[in-house]
Amino acid sequence: MTVSVVGIGGSLRTDSQSERALRIALDGAERAGAKTTVITGADLVLPFYDPAEPGRSPAAYRLVEELRGADGVVLVSPGYHGTVSGLVKNALDYVEDLREDSRPYLDGRAVGCVAAARGWQAAVTTLTSLRSIVHALRGWPTPLGAAVNSAHVLFGPDGDCSDEQVAENLRTIGLQVVEFATARV
Repeated sequence: MTVSVVGIGGSLRTDSQSERALRIALDGAERAGAKTTVITGADLVLPFYDPAEPGRSPAAYRLVEELRGADGVVLVSPGYHGTVSGLVKNALDYVEDLREDSRPYLDGRAVGCVAAARGWQAAVTTLTSLRSIVHALRGWPTPLGAAVNSAHVLFGPDGDCSDEQVAENLRTIGLQVVEFATARV
């Protein structure tokens, strides 16, 4: 069985540092044999989540359907003012559409969490926020999460990282998502 991992994150800037970190984490999942899907940047420009609104935009519908079929998830958020970006938080609000599923929310799924910010305080508090959101959505945060200080670590456009230990940690997060998903099947 092939494990399906959905990566959500980044910012409105195409190819942002947080999107590049997401791609490295998903590389770890792919190396472990997973099929990955990336939802980032423009894919995350969604109407504000409204539970009373019956219709969904095509992008919101795709997000929910990808999550519905996912065995695992990787979340990467830039740290904006010490917490998750509004773009990522709004995307996570759409998980509410899974509440009536046989596997509601992110129930039983491993979720790798990464925060990238220009400073340790924002990176760490954003990571903590992501892990708290995952718990609230009944997901299982992977044992390893990453707080990346983008003032010290840079990601290149070709998937390279200025700090090999950070890159290895990101790949390990992707690997842990796959290992947990495989153990649950």
